[in-house]
Amino acid sequence: MRAVIQRVSGAEVCISGRVSGAIGHGLVVFLGIHRDDDDHDAQWMADKLVRLRIFDDSGGRMNLSLLDTKGEMLIVSQFTLLADCRKGRRPSWAAAAAPDTAQALYRQLIAAVGRHGVRTATGEFQACMDVSLVNNGPVTIILDSRDNL
Repeated sequence: MRAVIQRVSGAEVCISGRVSGAIGHGLVVFLGIHRDDDDHDAQWMADKLVRLRIFDDSGGRMNLSLLDTKGEMLIVSQFTLLADCRKGRRPSWAAAAAPDTAQALYRQLIAAVGRHGVRTATGEFQACMDVSLVNNGPVTIILDSRDNL
């Protein structure tokens, strides 16, 4: 799993002009699922996301996690994060998981984050979405479960 994480003061995702999910203070997670990802990747990513210390403490240092700050998480599926642009001008999506597999793992990640007590909101799998956010910091981080192997 590959995630682009943004620390936000607020965010929402809209589908056909309708708000599908919205959060206040927390993290927006754009999630791409690799064809070789499995349950272990979903659990590893969930644990990492909720415990990543990227929120400021009282001294202004990034020392607090989403759990510490009681933040929320907006999780948006985004297969384009698995794009391979090394050859030619058209990206290859060969590394992305098949839709059925990806959707199952996406739901597993959402459930795993929820088990930590984090309020989650989502987009809609395979939908065309408009995502609006206010990046706080700005703080943007890339995580890849394959780096944990």
